[in-house]
Amino acid sequence: MLVCIPAFNEEKSIAGVILAARKNSNAVIVCDDGSTDMTVEIAEALGVEVARHSENLGKGAALRTLFERSRQMDAEIIVTLDGDGQHDPNEIPKVIQPLLNGDADIVNGSRLNEEVEMPRHRTFGNKVLSFFTNRFAGRNISDTQSGFRAYTRQTIAMLNVTEDGLGVDSQILLDAGTRKLRIVEVPITCSYDGSSRDRSVVGQGFHVIAAILRVVVERRPLIYLGLPGLISMALGVALLTYTLILYNESAYFSIPISLIAVTTGIIGILLTITSLILYSIGNLVRKLRLER
Repeated sequence: MLVCIPAFNEEKSIAGVILAARKNSNAVIVCDDGSTDMTVEIAEALGVEVARHSENLGKGAALRTLFERSRQMDAEIIVTLDGDGQHDPNEIPKVIQPLLNGDADIVNGSRLNEEVEMPRHRTFGNKVLSFFTNRFAGRNISDTQSGFRAYTRQTIAMLNVTEDGLGVDSQILLDAGTRKLRIVEVPITCSYDGSSRDRSVVGQGFHVIAAILRVVVERRPLIYLGLPGLISMALGVALLTYTLILYNESAYFSIPISLIAVTTGIIGILLTITSLILYSIGNLVRKLRLER
């Protein structure tokens, strides 16, 4: 069993996380995502493998590196947890149990339970992001932004991490939904005593929502771009027809309505063409994957 820890400037907490994780696993790997503090030195001094990014690429990029390394090691079970100390590595046995029982492909550690006093702004932001993620993933997961998860080797082989930033947690669930993977949630504890950095909830929220929309549009372009495009074109044609009828009956040519008609028509054409291009690219990518 392999524990993967993405870390960025976590010199205050990384030692405790590594030591506790090592007690509950066979191996630990840290991906240092361009830290400028002593994170790398501390991790290496504790004798764990450290994969290094020369610059800060984002949590998603760190997880992609860690997942690739887990494939190379042929690890049977992979656990991810954040390096900022908010997760308790001693709960790893509880998180991986559904995998050992054969009841899940992914186990998601949920912080939304009576044992955790999450700050109100975090709770609100989490619920908003979970709503969007569940809406498009077709799931009912309470804590879609949790970084404490467990995966089987087969699941890691199927997942395709494309998001570089904080939206990766949602992107993985969207990918899992597309592949019909079984996801089980287990309650976990979480520390908000200041050991973890308090990121901007608003900034993180916009980043995650943008990532969700990007993934959804890429995977279903005909629905989320093509359909609005056709509606926009139809509206443009209707407005243009109305303008011509009005001119024919009263000799009055409405410039505002004409401009709206042309604008909506052009937008509709662009959306429709874009949806067809993305759909074609998606089909090509899927064919190439099948040929492999």
